[in-house]
Amino acid sequence: MAKKAEKDFKNDIVLASLALAKAQGWNNVVLCDVARDVNLSLAELFDVIEDKTDILVLFGKMIDRRVLEVIGEGDASVTARDQLFDILMERYEILNDYRDGLIAILESFRFDPKQAVISCPYLCRSMAWMLEAAGIETGGVRGALKVAGLTGLYVKTLRVWKDDESADLAKVMAALDKDLGRVEQFANTLGL
Repeated sequence: MAKKAEKDFKNDIVLASLALAKAQGWNNVVLCDVARDVNLSLAELFDVIEDKTDILVLFGKMIDRRVLEVIGEGDASVTARDQLFDILMERYEILNDYRDGLIAILESFRFDPKQAVISCPYLCRSMAWMLEAAGIETGGVRGALKVAGLTGLYVKTLRVWKDDESADLAKVMAALDKDLGRVEQFANTLGL
């Protein structure tokens, strides 16, 4: 494993896992198949991940990183809501690159909701990064409420994304804009 950086292996592990999920469903993906597809022994794979949840965490971090790279530094002349809209739309557009594998994973959550529950803290962490990128404070109780609210909004819009196969993601844009408006109004009412 020393020949190739661990970061590269992590990326390869995620991509192989998504391909396997697309081909056979996430519930049928086993770690020995992932190891085989990335030319690692099971022991070498163990050095990088502990279980399939770790693969989902790596995938989330990969998406977070790509979003943060694309959006760069925030623009103080743009409202936080508009920045958040742009950030989340960028995220959904990036998810399109992994659409089939991700949909297979999301479908598996219907039959094994424990996976979704286990993934929730990691998704909240991702949403905290998205809020920070938009210049929205995430510390303290108020920040925790913002993270929880954005996580719920993200999951709700992710369901729309799953069914929106259009190139411009028009349904996602409309749903996201509407829900961000509702959340903004609610946050203003609470003084957040």
